[in-house]
Amino acid sequence: MSPIDLYTWKTSNGKKATIMMEECELEYKIHPIDISTDIQFSEDFVKVNPNSKIPAIVDPDGPNGRPFTVIESGAILMYLAEKTGLFLPAETQRKYEVIQWVMFQMGGIGPIFGQVHHFKRAAKEKVPYAINRYFNECRRLYGVLDSRLEGREYIANDEVSIADFCTVPWVFRHDWQEIDLDEFRNVKRWYDNMMQRPALTRGMNLPD
Repeated sequence: MSPIDLYTWKTSNGKKATIMMEECELEYKIHPIDISTDIQFSEDFVKVNPNSKIPAIVDPDGPNGRPFTVIESGAILMYLAEKTGLFLPAETQRKYEVIQWVMFQMGGIGPIFGQVHHFKRAAKEKVPYAINRYFNECRRLYGVLDSRLEGREYIANDEVSIADFCTVPWVFRHDWQEIDLDEFRNVKRWYDNMMQRPALTRGMNLPD
């Protein structure tokens, strides 16, 4: 099996893909895309992902043995889960327990936490309305996640899944969000447990 080409960078979305690669013990080659240099808009990368976003993968051993490109971090995790048979149950109900919480991360946690990062850290102009709006929604989403994890070890089912892998990199930046995890004891317990996984830790530290 040829290594998968992974185009990524050191962002929360990028870390999802490296976590999955490591957890699935897949062979892969990282192509660092330093988005601070605008290389994601280069002609070569646009051929991989027309939307100029990381991560993206090219699987040389895709469906029917042909190269296959997957963009969008959530889709990449689902594709790799189906390719390997890992971290996404086959049974319909359990499968969609996972998928719905992946969508929760993709549609809620990712965009909102990302806006908090931007307006609290990156924006040249501090806009109180935007900061308060996104921070309050960020706290609300932590509350949803905390309630979901009450009495649960993992987000979706009784075993670790791609729902956990896609959420960890965003909670990892709780300091950027100015969120005290001690206020969300179930999230903190889950997060501390996830960060003990050696493969996940390796993925969190890539690319070098």
